[in-house]
Amino acid sequence: MGSVDGAPRTEVAVITDSTAYLPPGLAERHGVTVVPLQISVGGSVRDENDITTAEAAQALREWKPVTTSRPAPERFADTYRAVGERGVTAIVSVHLSAEMSGTVEAARLASESAPVPVHVVDSGTIGLGLGLSALTAAAFALRGASAEEAAAAALRRADESRSLFYVDTLEHLRRGGRIGAAANLLGSALMMKPLLGIQDGRIAPLEKVRTSARALARLEELVVAEAGERRVDLGVQHLAAAGRAEALAERLRARIPDVEDVYVGEVGPVIGAHVGPGMLGVVVAPQL
Repeated sequence: MGSVDGAPRTEVAVITDSTAYLPPGLAERHGVTVVPLQISVGGSVRDENDITTAEAAQALREWKPVTTSRPAPERFADTYRAVGERGVTAIVSVHLSAEMSGTVEAARLASESAPVPVHVVDSGTIGLGLGLSALTAAAFALRGASAEEAAAAALRRADESRSLFYVDTLEHLRRGGRIGAAANLLGSALMMKPLLGIQDGRIAPLEKVRTSARALARLEELVVAEAGERRVDLGVQHLAAAGRAEALAERLRARIPDVEDVYVGEVGPVIGAHVGPGMLGVVVAPQL
């Protein structure tokens, strides 16, 4: 099918947003276009890719006001127009859960004026759960699938994946209004280390553990059980906890019998603003 600037060229283009947190270069190699969310640190609003995670983590440690917002519909409209000018016949636009952000709504509004049909997918998740869903759409498109088929594959990959994570404190989630069903942990979580997951597009409590060491050990056990004997990809993500993430990834490679790819990386400022430094999470994504 050829390529443009090293990216694969297909009749169906795939777009996602910056909370997919794909490893550097991976989106480009698969021809996935990324639209950034916005973040405000101390009142200064920037695109997510214009601020480092270290800056955001430091602001969070100092309890400076850090807020996030969706891209404007106009930002998506400009992206759809630019991608449409490449000669594609359709676009699959895969985004973070509508329960957590208005990004899907902005994409749908923009799709109404796009030059080619746009299939907007609410992945119901975030982070590498979203990222792997977008890559799945791109892989199907590269094999000649229709936009409908690529969108369905992205949604199926997201639906079959599971995201589990540990946070040092629930305070950042509380401040960001993303705590969802985990709110019932607040009163008893001062001396607890909560394990959380994504359920029905929202953050939900899994378990309460008394120490961080026990919580991380339990997170590992839950991931191993979730993977089982299936062929899976894993995404290990963290905020300001690179050593713990690499160590966990190595243990999971050794313990899970049928792992294809393991991606390890730091989340960006938008997720970081809500989970805080010390977060460690894993996405278990069965292959289609």
